[in-house]
Amino acid sequence: MALQMTVDPDAAEPPYEQIRARIADQARSGALPAGYKLPTVRGFAEELGLAANTVAKAYRALEADGVIETRGRNGTFIAAPGDTAAREAAASARAYAQRAQRLGLDRAAALAAAEEALRAVYGDPL
Repeated sequence: MALQMTVDPDAAEPPYEQIRARIADQARSGALPAGYKLPTVRGFAEELGLAANTVAKAYRALEADGVIETRGRNGTFIAAPGDTAAREAAASARAYAQRAQRLGLDRAAALAAAEEALRAVYGDPL
């Protein structure tokens, strides 16, 4: 299995975001299974005709999201799904709840703000 990807230079989203989104989507769908070794930053950049920093930025974002993991000299791999995303979502929700409380919002107002944000991002009613 080879990672096949093209980047549209005329797209509204920047190249690093196109790379990040496509790898994340493929990892979530299982098209790129856990443990799949990604190309090196430099090699992938050459293949795509981009600067190495562009690919590195995408990889950093993917690693921060828990989609990939870097194993030093061994390379970069698709991470096991689930655990990291759920843990980070719970931490973000906890931080939001604490911030909303500090701002003086009651539980109903904090929940309404969170639901509105989810509607804005996901586009579907709760």
